[in-house]
Amino acid sequence: MSYECFTVSIEDQVAHIRLSRPEKRNAMSESFWSDLPKIIRDIDDNAQARCIVISADTIGEKPIFSAGIDVGMFGSGGTGGADKNKPQHGADFYNTVRRLQDSFTAIEDCRIPVIVAIHGGCIGGGVDLITACDIRLGTTDSYITIYEINVGMTADVGTFPRILNHMPEGVVRELAYTGRRMNGRECERRGLFNTTYDSEAEMMDAAMAMARDIASKPPLAVYGCKRIITYSRDHDTAEALDQIAVWNMSMLIPSEMMEALMAKGQKRPGNYADLPRVRRD
Repeated sequence: MSYECFTVSIEDQVAHIRLSRPEKRNAMSESFWSDLPKIIRDIDDNAQARCIVISADTIGEKPIFSAGIDVGMFGSGGTGGADKNKPQHGADFYNTVRRLQDSFTAIEDCRIPVIVAIHGGCIGGGVDLITACDIRLGTTDSYITIYEINVGMTADVGTFPRILNHMPEGVVRELAYTGRRMNGRECERRGLFNTTYDSEAEMMDAAMAMARDIASKPPLAVYGCKRIITYSRDHDTAEALDQIAVWNMSMLIPSEMMEALMAKGQKRPGNYADLPRVRRD
């Protein structure tokens, strides 16, 4: 299937989703917001891969991972802006923002880990996207900017509730109030990026190697880790401890544990069951 904003490939149990509008600075057009959750949920629901890598096609000496929301959406009514004089404008805008938020929540909610590899500028909505991913890698020439303040907006698609899990509140406030750029090395030092690399090629090699490593692990156990880490982030310790006990009570599979131990001892890949398919109807 072809998409306006993405190319998708799957190999070795790793799905690679690439933002593919470099001539438009990978700006997020209307189709971006509907296609991304469809792609993520299709891969996850149908157990097509065990890990996802998101990256971007870039061009020029000043590459852009994503310039954020496509300004064309403001004129097309895609953000509700065209209806601002109508009585229902507020409710319509609220519904639109919730829909855009859901596009990135699909990343956080999917059962398999998502690694994002950032080359160049990650601006506005791009920051919303990367903060919803499990693991962030960057090049040394990458940067983020919570750009919305520069156009009189408050970032509203997911940056603030998620970036606070990775960086100190004071740093987040500085970025939000000033819109300044934070380069890749500082992102790593502050805890937003796991690692930075000197080149895009080096970063992509590392991202795909990490994804293949994750894909080699028991899928149900990886799913459990993702679910419990996210749950623990949003709940207190007592609630999280109870949740992991209930999870393992329900999901722990002795045969998968034995296979993992045998595979490790025999120095061979494990033969694990895929996650069950998901029906949404």
